[in-house]
Amino acid sequence: MRRLFGTDGVRGLANGELLTPELAVALSASAARVLAARDRSYRPVAVVGRDPRASGEMLEAAVVAGLTSAGADAVRVGVLPTPAVAYLVGSLGADFGVMISASHNPMPDNGIKLFAAGGHKLPDVLESAIEEGLDIRHERPTGTRIGRVHDLVDAAERYRDHLVAATPGSLAGLRVVVDCAHGAASAVAPEAYRRAGADVIAMHADPDGLNINDGVGSTHLGPLQKAVREHGADLGIAHDGDADRCLAVDATGAAVDGDQIMAVLALAMLEAGELAHETLVATVMSNLGLHLAMQEAGIAVLTTQVGDRYVLEELRTGGFSLGGEQSGHVVLPQHSTTGDGLLTALRLMARMAATGSSLAGLASVITPLPQVLRNVQVADKAAVAGSAAVREAVEAAEAELGATGRVLLRPSGTEQLVRVMVEAPTSEQADNVALRLAEVVAAAS
Repeated sequence: MRRLFGTDGVRGLANGELLTPELAVALSASAARVLAARDRSYRPVAVVGRDPRASGEMLEAAVVAGLTSAGADAVRVGVLPTPAVAYLVGSLGADFGVMISASHNPMPDNGIKLFAAGGHKLPDVLESAIEEGLDIRHERPTGTRIGRVHDLVDAAERYRDHLVAATPGSLAGLRVVVDCAHGAASAVAPEAYRRAGADVIAMHADPDGLNINDGVGSTHLGPLQKAVREHGADLGIAHDGDADRCLAVDATGAAVDGDQIMAVLALAMLEAGELAHETLVATVMSNLGLHLAMQEAGIAVLTTQVGDRYVLEELRTGGFSLGGEQSGHVVLPQHSTTGDGLLTALRLMARMAATGSSLAGLASVITPLPQVLRNVQVADKAAVAGSAAVREAVEAAEAELGATGRVLLRPSGTEQLVRVMVEAPTSEQADNVALRLAEVVAAAS
């Protein structure tokens, strides 16, 4: 059976074998039929946004064609971050939303992300229904039943207003360098941070459709680290191409990852009585140091499989108020239905301003354990999962590390790879254990 959707929508080489305009037309038309009201008593509405990569222009046209061919109205919001599209779906009362982006991937790639009513990511059952709909012939609307296209000219302004309103206090006195990755944050993040009171130095904020994520942004922190030191800034913020996540850099240029950001926000929310059930939701990839720090603070940590969609599901199911990933996807359900890098950055800076503490000081609540990740190419992921030799090797490694470390084997969702992750008290031990496990995994396939 076809499986188009990965952990974050449909993604691939734009205009390549998979992500073609033809697929975009069919996928959006199917989404309109699945996600819109079943009784067809009114014309459904979809919000459509994109990041600035060149292929987004082509795919936006295809998506809009698919929506309108299925009888849905398309509200184009232009180049905006993914969380802005999710927010606008909810605030406009739209039936669903479409974001055209490949996030942190290089420029030739692109993707299609879908949001249900309210701006929520789709569960597996709806994604499967949309895929199944690709093979079904439907009656095409004609005449007045064909969808119409509208442009929301103040979309960016609405989103900026939302961000500033969600910031608990002025950022006056903070100087921040923001790396926009030549992506969707470029026209929104610097101005939002200025409106919140910060002194902002923007970099890599001139997208031309070709330079997105090109050696810049959250996957390439070097330029930001250098700029923070040169400008004597209090911190740096790095976004990815669609700004649904952020990483940070302290005043010395040291990187601050998603685990550290979540710890800072969790403690702030606990202090303010905003941390529901005194619980943080993270994925299995979060560092053991986060768990130990939260345990010391009296905060429970629930873990999910990798992918912010699974964090979101746990947040909604349990009624929790904070969750995220080590990669910088952080979700604050009170203000956003998905990971929002700009909102995360604003809340992080607000904590610095409120406490008068440096980012390094706040992040020091965590002592991350050395973590090693090895990607092992295998012939058969299922064979590895069922291997007695692999199971015995993992048990031996866990016995060696005890409570001072952790082992995780995770098959890739899209490739014949098994990811071997090891945390240990020293980098040398983590590397040695990971190497031994990788050799056993390779032999088992």
